[in-house]
Amino acid sequence: MTDVTRRRAARTDKQRNRSHILDVAEQYFTEHGVSDSMNAIAKLAGVGAGTLYRHFPNRDALLAALLRARSDELKARRDAIRLEAHDSTAALAAWLEALGRWATAFDGLPEPLRLALDEGSSPLALTCQGYVTITDEFLSAAQRDGGARPAVRGKDLFLNVLAISWVREAALADEASGGALEDIMRAGWAT
Repeated sequence: MTDVTRRRAARTDKQRNRSHILDVAEQYFTEHGVSDSMNAIAKLAGVGAGTLYRHFPNRDALLAALLRARSDELKARRDAIRLEAHDSTAALAAWLEALGRWATAFDGLPEPLRLALDEGSSPLALTCQGYVTITDEFLSAAQRDGGARPAVRGKDLFLNVLAISWVREAALADEASGGALEDIMRAGWAT
């Protein structure tokens, strides 16, 4: 076996391990939420903790990798909203709804996303900043058309979406809680 062949085989193994870890983490986070031990994921994946941490140095890196796949779906929804919405205010409301579904991909996800906004070094920070920017675009259009209050900021709407997503998972919440909070949020941004 040549050096080139060995390096290709090592890269293939590395990619296979990474993909397998992502598959296991997706299933694990779906069933248990994002706050459990990273070691449990390594054990379920049949790899050592060192292998897991070589691929994903921390939970945020693992979550960012998992959310990248969901980002394609969210960006497709963004594009569809731009085409389908009959006005900019409806487009903003539809975007916030889509963003809320994205933020509840895993139980407990809103908290790491919120923290990522404060921690510029988190791998999730870039993901969050991108969605704040998209929210700003929808908001600016609604503000320009008179459908949203001028003082509202995209970052605040993003944080509201995370808060509502968190409440949907809270023990005191019932099935009406999320919708009620969405109505309150809309009353805060809509004119």
